[in-house]
Parts: sequence; structure tokens; C-alpha cells
Amino acid sequence: MTGDPLAEPLREVIARHALAARKALGQHFLLDLNLTARIAAAAPLAGAHVIEIGPGPGGLTRALLTSEAASVTAIEIDRRAVAALAELQPAAGARLAVIEADALGLDYPALTPAPRVIVANLPYHIATPLLIGWLRTADAFACLVLMFQLEVAERICAAPGSPAYGRLAVLAQFACRAELVLRLPPAAFTPPPAVASAVVRLTPHTNQPPPALRAALERVSAYAFGQRRKMLRRALAPLGGAAFLAKAGIDPTRRAETLSIAEFTKLARVLMEDRV
Repeated sequence: MTGDPLAEPLREVIARHALAARKALGQHFLLDLNLTARIAAAAPLAGAHVIEIGPGPGGLTRALLTSEAASVTAIEIDRRAVAALAELQPAAGARLAVIEADALGLDYPALTPAPRVIVANLPYHIATPLLIGWLRTADAFACLVLMFQLEVAERICAAPGSPAYGRLAVLAQFACRAELVLRLPPAAFTPPPAVASAVVRLTPHTNQPPPALRAALERVSAYAFGQRRKMLRRALAPLGGAAFLAKAGIDPTRRAETLSIAEFTKLARVLMEDRV
């Protein structure tokens, strides 16, 4: 390696570290630096402490380091990629921290001071579990800019009554404003995945609900969408069925996909009151 490590072609980095993408790790590398710059620009980075998941050869990491972010913490499980990212250290200095770890189960608020922003091209096989965990502590983050399979991104941003609307939309939009900001074709990645991808920006609501209400919503939405073709009086039978719905003023013949986030919140509050 010679010259500026932030300017070296990513294909040379991949070749030097034998960093061929591994299916078991869900790796699909984004090598177009124009696209990585667009993803980074979707987040409010000035003065932020950024957490990146699965940086691979470091294309998005470079875009984050050339922004006005205060720091970048990269979480990477692949030792080959950790070695590649280490080559950015001389140029990045103390602004870059590379942590070799499994992204699942980390205490993310403990990794950096606030304001925290997560920006990541997520490994698809762990994307949804990571998102659900972050939503439970949404007040710890200023913003999350995340890449998912297009189908998952559409589910996160879906409106009530649309085919994609389901539990993921309810949980995400309960905690955040969700926007689909960029679509990417399979050809943008190396190797190309079987499906298109999209970037979602999640901005946590200023006033976050208490953990007990969030837990109640998770339970209500699990029952409601667990049998989404059934009327709510049947789907929510374990919680009290028609009588439970009446307490929230919701017609028991409706189906889950017709309820707004506010109506699901009413049901969650009723569940909390019933459990007191």
C-alpha cells in the first residue's frame, strides 16, 4: 500500500487481504465511493459519534471519516476486514476505533458518547434483530441510517393498509420517523445479492415511550400480526379478544393491517392497565 489509504482503490484492498465476500457473514461489498458518500450524507454527521456495522473493506468507513463526524467506531467480526481497516488508522488517527466483535448483543450506547449515529450496510441475516434491539433504546441515538434488503426497507416504512405494513412498521414507527432515502440495484454490490437493497433513515421521536409501553406494544403487535388474515377479535383472543378491543374503542372485526400506530399504542396502553 502506498499513498493516502483513504484514496486507495477498494479492489486493491480486497486483493491484498484476500477479502473475498463470505456468504456465511452476509457480505456484499459496496465499492462505488459515490454511493457510499450518498449514504453517509443521509445522516446528520457533524459532531456526531458514528457507529458502523460490518464495514468490510472500508468503503463506507472512508466516507464517514471524510465527513465532519467527531469519531467513527467500526464493528467487524471478520479478521481479514479488521486488518484492512487498520490501514486507515494512520490517516484517521484517534477518530477511528475498530472493534473486532459480533454486532449482536453489544451495548451500543456504551460504545461512544452522545450524540450517537449508526450508519451501516447491514449484513442481511442479522439486520432485523439488530434493528429491533436498537429500537428498544432509540432515545440513545440521534439517527440511524441503515441498508436493508428492499423488501425489509419497504416493510419498515410502510403505511397502514398497504401490503407491506406489518409488525416491523409498527415497532419502527412507534419509536422513529422512517424514510426510505435510497434504492440500490444488486449490481451495485460485489458480489451482487439476489435482491435489490435500500437505505432507510430512522429519526427517533423526541419523546420516547417508556420501556413498559414498548414491551406491551411488542406483545400486542406479535399477536395481531401473527394471524393477520383473521379479525382482531380472533387474533387478540389470548389478550381478551373483543372485550380487550372495546377498551381501546377499536372495532373487533377489523384486521391488524388497518390499524394506525396510534391505535396500536392505545391497545398497548390497555394491556399495561390490565396487567397492573
